[in-house]
Amino acid sequence: MKGGIKVAVGKKRGPKTDNPKAYRMTIKLDQESKDIIDAYCAKESVSKGECVRRGVKRLKGDL
Repeated sequence: MKGGIKVAVGKKRGPKTDNPKAYRMTIKLDQESKDIIDAYCAKESVSKGECVRRGVKRLKGDL
């Protein structure tokens, strides 16, 4: 108990998901790549993370 408020310890916050996003990446882009991502996100109404995940999945066929 902290300050009269019961604090849950060890509980995961946020919604449960079948596909957790546990990995974080930081990258640098040139202006053209950033503009393409921004335009795609606006057109498809998706986040930048979702945009990148879709692009990565399209690369799978090249392997």
